Amino acid sequence: QVQLVESGGGLVQAGGSLRLSCVASGRIFSINAMGWYRQAPGKQREVVAVITTGDKTNYADSVKGRFTISRDNAKNTVYLQMNRLKPEDTAVYYCDADVIRYGTTSSYHYWGQGTQVTVSS
Repeated sequence: QVQLVESGGGLVQAGGSLRLSCVASGRIFSINAMGWYRQAPGKQREVVAVITTGDKTNYADSVKGRFTISRDNAKNTVYLQMNRLKPEDTAVYYCDADVIRYGTTSSYHYWGQGTQVTVSS
């Protein structure tokens, strides 16, 4: 009923940049917070950045000053601009959206399928 599709991952050298996008589609009435998470091999999934409907943002300490999260509410899209990438940023990146569907009053978190980001040294 609701799908999230990420794009923009790939292979980049250390110091480079990538921009991830995530589009939500389906029977969406509104979206509360949206966020990006990542999971490296052998590690737990961790939050990278979150943005609220009022554009308040929060970042993991490891990415502050390098990554920027933004959203386009008209397009149900969230972005992650990643600059000065480091090898330790290598992971599968997932987007998350807290969605209220038409005909319901409660929200539910939906996840994308993930996009691989690999940073070479």
